[in-house]
Amino acid sequence: MYEEVLLPTDGSESMDVVVDHAAEVAARRDATVHVLYVIDDRSFLTLQDGMQTDVENELRTEGETATAAVADRLDDAGVTVRTVIRKGDPGEEVLAYTEESGVDLVVMGTHGDDYQRTMLGSVSQKVVTMADVPVLTVGVGG
Repeated sequence: MYEEVLLPTDGSESMDVVVDHAAEVAARRDATVHVLYVIDDRSFLTLQDGMQTDVENELRTEGETATAAVADRLDDAGVTVRTVIRKGDPGEEVLAYTEESGVDLVVMGTHGDDYQRTMLGSVSQKVVTMADVPVLTVGVGG
C-alpha cells in the first residue's frame, strides 16, 4: 500500500520525531522514503540578482545538509532513501513532487495552533487539504 513515502524537511531539529514516524512506516512496508527540501524562493525574490544567487546557494547548501542528515538516519534504520532539492513555493513543490513521483503517503511535520502560521497559511495545511494521497502529520511543537 505505501511503497513511496515523501518526507519534506526544513532541516530543523524538530524534524527528528517526523523522521522517526517515516522510518517506522517505511521499514514495516519496505518502502522508499523520498526526502525533499524546498528552497523557498518567495523569501528572496525582492533582492537584487546577485544577492538572490548568493541566498539561493546558501539555502541549497542548507538543503543538502538537511537531506543528508535525514537520509543518514533513515539509512541507519534500514530504509531505502532518495534525496531531492527543489526550488519554489514549498506547498506547491510538495504537491507537485507527490504527483510526479508516484508518492502514496506524505509524512510531514506540523506546528499545530501557532497563530501566525495559521494566519499566513502553512505548508502542511496546504498539503493536507490539496494532496490526492494520505498525509500523516506529526506535531513538532511551536
